[in-house]
Amino acid sequence: MRKDHRPYFIKKAWLNIEKWYARHFVKPHFEKLGHHYTFVRPWYVEVFGGPIKLGIFSNVISASDGRVKLSVWSEDKAEGGITIGDYCLICPGVRISSAYDITIGNNCMFAHGAFITDADWHGVYDRVSIGRKEPIRIADNVWVGDSAIVCKGVSIGENSIIGAGSVVTADVPPNAIAAGNPARIVRQLDPNEKMKTRDQWLKEFFHLSEGIDRMERQIYRSNTLMHYLRYLLKPKCGD
Repeated sequence: MRKDHRPYFIKKAWLNIEKWYARHFVKPHFEKLGHHYTFVRPWYVEVFGGPIKLGIFSNVISASDGRVKLSVWSEDKAEGGITIGDYCLICPGVRISSAYDITIGNNCMFAHGAFITDADWHGVYDRVSIGRKEPIRIADNVWVGDSAIVCKGVSIGENSIIGAGSVVTADVPPNAIAAGNPARIVRQLDPNEKMKTRDQWLKEFFHLSEGIDRMERQIYRSNTLMHYLRYLLKPKCGD
């Protein structure tokens, strides 16, 4: 699709449906869900077990071929839990699975298909038990790349980046880029370089929301209902 052919009122109605669904069918599954959250296609978000906590201004994007799955499954009721900080981005296909404890800081980003797990989920010889489990600690402003895997017992330092497809089996220090399988440090970031974080951007975005709404009204002004219906029946005619 080259452009969004929906009339403005249909787009706004769709966004309101997503908000309503998230509020009534997704939010109740969280131990805590901060204000100003956004779920894109929330019917593809699966939240299982608990406690699972998600901070303010969270942005969760899911898709039919990329369900977001946050799950806690533990043999010990005193263990297992996922805590995700404020201003975080979770993209389609992300899975975060806990049997012990996973703590994620503020402003973190998880690209498509990233997998975070604090357990093996089966023992080497005992294939029935959960196996080894160790806590995961991900500090503020960490970026986990497409299809990367963060394994049990790992700590990732502030501002660090995990390259696409990497498998993290050992700690990553702050201000580093790690890549590969197993992941190794390939570059150090300059800690003195000014970095713009998601909280800064979202605060600006929040203040500019009225202006963005006016801009969208202008962009969508030529999208009529009849044109949209015609496009749905014959997509090529609408391009």
